[in-house]
Amino acid sequence: MSSGTEGKVFTEEQEALVVKSWAAMKKNAGELGLKFFLKIFEIAPSAKKLFSFLKDSPVPPEQNAKLKPHAMTVFVMKTCEAAVQLRKAGKVTVRESNLKRLGAAHLKYGVVDEHFEVTKYALLETIKEAVPEMWSPEMKNAWGEAYDQLVAAIKSEMKPST
Repeated sequence: MSSGTEGKVFTEEQEALVVKSWAAMKKNAGELGLKFFLKIFEIAPSAKKLFSFLKDSPVPPEQNAKLKPHAMTVFVMKTCEAAVQLRKAGKVTVRESNLKRLGAAHLKYGVVDEHFEVTKYALLETIKEAVPEMWSPEMKNAWGEAYDQLVAAIKSEMKPST
């Protein structure tokens, strides 16, 4: 099955936009990671059920002690740092063991294509709000392409173990 990203190139211009905007956002990564997840839950409240620490929690997500560290890990290490490294390596540079773990976790928790679409929208909106003075259609496309390539790599590992 084609993931739609084969043959797509993350250009030098796209890399420059991602690197520049990430440099501006990095110092607020924890807060932005939390905003990113809250945006996901705003768009798709049912997504909370995918997180064991939120599923049955009476505490609102923004007050959940486990969400911020998880959000920061996902936003910084898995998404933004992977995007920044994309062109240099020519591919998503999340270590293969991490990629396998990510794929297995996303499969185990029942993540489907619609979840990735919601997440992409939330990511782009979070970045747009974080760096409004830099935001442009080109930057949106650059982050979108980086995200699509990361998702394609995760999906390639979303296989039931045999």
